Amino acid sequence: MGTSAATLNVIVVTDPSGQDPNGFAGGSMSFAQNMFQSTFILSKEHHFTILSGGEGEAIPRLMAIVDAINILKNGGTAKEAASAASGYPGIRIMCGGPDKGAAVGGSFDAYVVIVEDDGTITVTPYSGGLAVLPPGKKGAIIHLRNTHGNPKYGTASAVRKEVAIKIGKMIRDGYPATVIVSEVFKDVAENAGEKYGGGAVNVASGVSTGDMFTPANLNETGYPMDQPYAKVCPHCGWSAGYPTAENYKVCPLDGTPLKTIYAYDALRDAITVTEGTVSVSVYGSDEAGVIQTTQEIVKATVKEKGYSEEAIAKEINDAIDNGLIIGVNYVEPKDINVKPGSKAVGVYYTPLPDHRTAPPMDLPISSSFFEILGDIQTALGCVLLILLLFRSTLISSFMR
Repeated sequence: MGTSAATLNVIVVTDPSGQDPNGFAGGSMSFAQNMFQSTFILSKEHHFTILSGGEGEAIPRLMAIVDAINILKNGGTAKEAASAASGYPGIRIMCGGPDKGAAVGGSFDAYVVIVEDDGTITVTPYSGGLAVLPPGKKGAIIHLRNTHGNPKYGTASAVRKEVAIKIGKMIRDGYPATVIVSEVFKDVAENAGEKYGGGAVNVASGVSTGDMFTPANLNETGYPMDQPYAKVCPHCGWSAGYPTAENYKVCPLDGTPLKTIYAYDALRDAITVTEGTVSVSVYGSDEAGVIQTTQEIVKATVKEKGYSEEAIAKEINDAIDNGLIIGVNYVEPKDINVKPGSKAVGVYYTPLPDHRTAPPMDLPISSSFFEILGDIQTALGCVLLILLLFRSTLISSFMR
């Protein structure tokens, strides 16, 4: 496995008290490979996040993460936890929580943004050591470097400053942290080229993008955050994720032209909590099209029919029959895990063998019937072949 190093780490705080369900968020991405969830960790129980990166080796980075987790889990501040990175060469830890503030420690090039209640914005650069956004303050920390091999190498310094200033203005103007983080992902992906997920977390509400954008396999890049992720019908809500969405220009249900949803939009929608928000986790498939389409189907079903395992399974199986979801077998109600109290649904797929795209048809006649029929056809074929081979001998015998 190649080493992994998130080059963007960002934490945004618009409500340090934790009362706003969208007031504390963060995320990581990079041009590099292997942007798995170790680059953006969320504790739903203790309400903190740890974002990691740096140019050091993988094992020391994991050790620094463990140190930071233990400090925060035992009541330490973000400043104390981020300081753990200094003991591991080349490693970076950025962390924080609503009652802990935010901090970055170790190897970094970052800006700390502080927005006062009167609207005053302070943007301060830091390079290495420790930088802190104190508890109780609105603001942000953004680290950004370029990955070697990135076609936009050399842009990080300018983009880091521009985005830090933009973050301050958006906080001042009242945007929630989750929306600001998605805007950061968009700007950094487009202008600095550090564009592969990674992902993001809503610390206040305990919501994560999970594996939406992370790589499917080792030594691969994640989903490009500046690229289309899904198409959705603005009228009825029907949607399909890429690459399936490439086959559709209008809604197959009502003919309405489809709206393209970019990955940074999908990230924002995934971590921004609203009254009707449903958190959908998909297991058994890493295909972006399967994940996004399943999430939209589940959300629409819950909205119309509530948290019903039977209803969700039926709608998913209809989508499989229609070719909207491919590469997985039909689901049963037992494959759907619903938690109405936390507004969460888990869908557990079984991948199809031999790279098949569709499961066997559910025919009214048993498959054993076709096996017997095939055996009969094979036997008849053998008889016909024997008759053909001995045709002249049989004719001569008959004539005699």
